[in-house]
Amino acid sequence: MEGKIVKIVSNDFTVLCDGKYHVCKARGKFRNIGVTPIVGDNVTINVQDKIIEDVHERKNSLIRPYVSNVDQVFVVTSTKHPDIDLNLLDKLLVMIEFNNIKPIICLTKMDLLNSEEADYIDDIKTYYESIGYTVLYNTKLDMIKSLFKDKVTVFAGQSGVGKSTLLNKLNVDLDLETNEISEALGRGKHTTRHVELIDMLGGLVADTPGFSSLDLKDMTAADIRDNFIEFNLYRDNCKYADCMHNKEDINSCMVKQEVGKKILKSRYENYLKFIEKK
Repeated sequence: MEGKIVKIVSNDFTVLCDGKYHVCKARGKFRNIGVTPIVGDNVTINVQDKIIEDVHERKNSLIRPYVSNVDQVFVVTSTKHPDIDLNLLDKLLVMIEFNNIKPIICLTKMDLLNSEEADYIDDIKTYYESIGYTVLYNTKLDMIKSLFKDKVTVFAGQSGVGKSTLLNKLNVDLDLETNEISEALGRGKHTTRHVELIDMLGGLVADTPGFSSLDLKDMTAADIRDNFIEFNLYRDNCKYADCMHNKEDINSCMVKQEVGKKILKSRYENYLKFIEKK
């Protein structure tokens, strides 16, 4: 039978096949050929012997969280406590785009903002929508619920932004552990301890360990450039085909000319920070 790995604890692999769960072991041959089955893998199992016989080719995989065959990532982003981190948001978006996965930005804690702060977040939301991203407030529960059917969805974002809280609201039967923000540290405590795909809302949803940093070590500077999606609207008009939009003269770089106009200044500044480490 064919199924999907939805949970791994030690050497036990829980595989979902036709609505039933089977706890299996992996064949030793995978270790010999350098294949490590991970959550999200589509596999063939021997139901009688409870053995994973084959791991199918992955369409994508993420390192942190370690999960494969992802259709979409909910980038859960707090607007307050912790304050919105556009550098981390852009880093996540670039990584998700690079892996050919659809990102959906979900903004939380709008109720904590004053009117000036709310206007700023609305402007941020409008910009990211204008370049092609889906951006939702976490209060739009019915709209969010409609997006999970037949999809493998990952929730990502730094600690304390409300990933587990949102999942609990989407499915009250989950009762995932949550913790209050540590005022002293300004960030949340890690509450999710392993990657698991949860069968809910007509699809599979991963609640994954919170994190506050990522590296882009598997991406070249050109990869980073190509996955700032709005840059691609202007780069054909740059003087040089291989323009990196950093050290070139502004008169030869259309992307530079649009910074602060059609390109959000913080996006461009984050791009420069990312590629200077390459």
